[in-house]
Amino acid sequence: MRLSNFERPITIKEAISNSVFFGHTLWLFTLSDLKTIVVPSTLFGVANSLAASQYHILPAESIQSKHLLCRSPLIIVWVWINLVPFTIGNQMTTSSIAEDAINKPWRPLPSGRFSSSHAKILMSIFYMVAQMFNIYTGCGIRQGVGLFLLGVWYNNLGGADHHPLVRNAINALGYVCFTSGAMEAALGMPLPFSTSSRLVEWLGVVAGIIMTTVHVHDMYDQEGDALRGRRTLPLVIGDTSARLVMVFWMLVWGVCCPMFWDTTVFARVSSLVLAMLIGSRTLLYRDVSSDRVTCLVWNIWMSFVYFLPLCARG
Repeated sequence: MRLSNFERPITIKEAISNSVFFGHTLWLFTLSDLKTIVVPSTLFGVANSLAASQYHILPAESIQSKHLLCRSPLIIVWVWINLVPFTIGNQMTTSSIAEDAINKPWRPLPSGRFSSSHAKILMSIFYMVAQMFNIYTGCGIRQGVGLFLLGVWYNNLGGADHHPLVRNAINALGYVCFTSGAMEAALGMPLPFSTSSRLVEWLGVVAGIIMTTVHVHDMYDQEGDALRGRRTLPLVIGDTSARLVMVFWMLVWGVCCPMFWDTTVFARVSSLVLAMLIGSRTLLYRDVSSDRVTCLVWNIWMSFVYFLPLCARG
């Protein structure tokens, strides 16, 4: 009698093949967010942990760069494992698949690599895995719960679709969760928000930047967002108006962020030059490919902003 697929023992070759397929699928689910979430959040965690004395969390002499370097893999894993369920939830609805078929046809669902039902199961599993990982490491427990709630609001309750300000606000809170969670993973301890007003203020600045400029990601996705029925800022107030909003806030943050930390002249000039570059590109180069490059430059500037605490004078 022939064994069914469930009864037949799996071979080593099949196990390796399935593992590679599964790993590649997870990679495709999160690929677009590596440059926007994983890398910048990891850099924030490392840089702001080195500057922990600025927040009166730890004395400067107790923070060793070698120790943080050794913890870098943990920081990356923390950010990535908490990102996975959010990205799956964001990609598995019918409208998401239709949008990705236009903008990102290589993703697992529009390419037919994975089904929506399997994606839902995988998302649920990873939400549980992420929370267990957070509890086990003692890092980012509050942030992990926050990301779960924000994910449900954003992906399942229409938070991403109905109003651009709500959409941007959820993104801002999500960035704060990822960056502060990465910092906890770097330090190996919960952040004392109640006793570190400077840290809360800096995270507020980060949230403000995201709230007012994160629609840079929506500029090149307008066709897909329109098909999906999403009310993003460029679709609600118009392409040109959204670009003017972007230019205004880039100039504001390009000046104000270095002022917040009273940084060196070099840091002030670098921040402003990058902000002006993003603003000018936003206005002058309006095709999809150019908007993608502008978005990449914005992510580079954000990563630079995350290092400003290390550039503080005194």
